Amino acid sequence: MNHPASAPPQPDPAAIRRTLAGQLDAGARAWLDTALTEAAEDPGTGPLPAWERRFAEAGRRVGADHADTARVLLLHAAGAGTATLTRLYQEGSGAERRSVLDALALAVEGPDAVGLVEDALRANDTGIVAAAVGPYAARHLDAHAWRHAVLKCLFTGVPLTAVARLAERAAGDAELDRMLADFAAERAAAGRAVPADLTAARALTQAAPPGRTTTPPAGGGAKEN
Repeated sequence: MNHPASAPPQPDPAAIRRTLAGQLDAGARAWLDTALTEAAEDPGTGPLPAWERRFAEAGRRVGADHADTARVLLLHAAGAGTATLTRLYQEGSGAERRSVLDALALAVEGPDAVGLVEDALRANDTGIVAAAVGPYAARHLDAHAWRHAVLKCLFTGVPLTAVARLAERAAGDAELDRMLADFAAERAAAGRAVPADLTAARALTQAAPPGRTTTPPAGGGAKEN
């Protein structure tokens, strides 16, 4: 499946921080400012840098609703690389793993962290699956893995709105359409309802992909990267 040469704009950490700060009380804002300063000025080389302790306590400090965003900002401020992200993912709680996945689009430019996405897509935790199909996956998963990620969302009940660049990557993808049709047939044969998301995703596969004005003939799948 072909994709446009230009990538979507990167998330803006400064804008994310301003939005989060506006949602926090004074104590939580002070904690966030201190944590981000520590992470930026002294990311640390020891077994447990100070910012990693902040990473672990974020839920208590800013509340569960804001902890993911705070952790993403910490990872960015510390310049966490793939090795650090992998360790935090492997050792972390479900919430911490979700934050690592959310941070990939900011923290990792190339495909080095695809293995974390692939691992997350084997999970049954819907929060982790939803985080796995964000902007990093849209940019770096190959066509085969990305199609199966879409199916994983349907299997686990993750709304397809979680799949970054869904319309763009699904457009003109005859193979994805075939997989979705097979899944729909299996559901119908088992007497189970076909998810509305599946029907909507099949409609997306009928759209012309970027740079082409007509939909390819049925069965004429687009070339994969």
